[in-house]
Amino acid sequence: MLPERRARSFLDPLVLSRLSGFPLFARRPMQGNVSGRHPSPHRGSSVEFAEYRKYVAGDDLRRLDWRAFGRSDRYYIKEFEADTNLRCCLVVDTSGSMEFGSAGVSKLEYARRIAGAIGNLAIQQGDAVGLSCVAKGLVRNIPPRRNPAHLKTLFDVLEHIKPQGDTQLADVLHELAETIRQRALIVILSDLFIDPELLRGCFQHLRFRKHDVAVFHLLDPRELSFTFHRPMRFLDMEGGPALFAEPNEIADRYHKALGTYLDQLHQIVLESAVDYHRVSLDEDYEQVLIRFLVGRTRSKGVR
Repeated sequence: MLPERRARSFLDPLVLSRLSGFPLFARRPMQGNVSGRHPSPHRGSSVEFAEYRKYVAGDDLRRLDWRAFGRSDRYYIKEFEADTNLRCCLVVDTSGSMEFGSAGVSKLEYARRIAGAIGNLAIQQGDAVGLSCVAKGLVRNIPPRRNPAHLKTLFDVLEHIKPQGDTQLADVLHELAETIRQRALIVILSDLFIDPELLRGCFQHLRFRKHDVAVFHLLDPRELSFTFHRPMRFLDMEGGPALFAEPNEIADRYHKALGTYLDQLHQIVLESAVDYHRVSLDEDYEQVLIRFLVGRTRSKGVR
């Protein structure tokens, strides 16, 4: 299944084997360079009927619909959807906050597992996969390739990336929107600790460039519940000042601010048509991926 035998801490062969039964589909037409299983914006040869158009001189006579001619006494050509391959670009947040994790796994380790599984699945079905690691700028960037041996390079980078520094995710997403020239599936794995309005601009920019955007919003269960029961020093893992506080005194304000942030983010992803998945680190990542893949199967071919 994998291009090498060396075990990776973030890859479970049993999980990869079970996930291989779920195809990874694009929700929007893609522009690849070989035949594949994803819809293309161009017309071509496939089993998926697209539309009729009037015959013009030079059209292939084999594509004439003689039944339509018998009904209307006019010549019509049957158009079919062209199928192509997918370019999948994994964008992994490697800022300092991704080191946090109270459920036995850090956000970055969880992101590794999801990115590794999606990358493996895409390569197995003949699609191209690339990787961008983001912290204070674009830390690493591996262009998408279809070669199965390319997975070793991608896995090597995933295995050795370290969380550090603050995040400039918004700036990098704008950069990727301009530099990824062909339509692609952009999979973002991050805790999204940035202003929701900045994310709105990023998502709209990516959608304007005809990219299919999926987001895995990784949150620790204690960030959601804020279950702290004694005075604590809260550290900013991206380099900001520490805060000493009594959790009981700030819990109401924290939950209100968190609720406002999540509500704003929910509205933004709806308006931007982003495939958004909020994930708590105590969830089984295999089930998270199954929901992601099944949801894409149901929405296959959405324009």
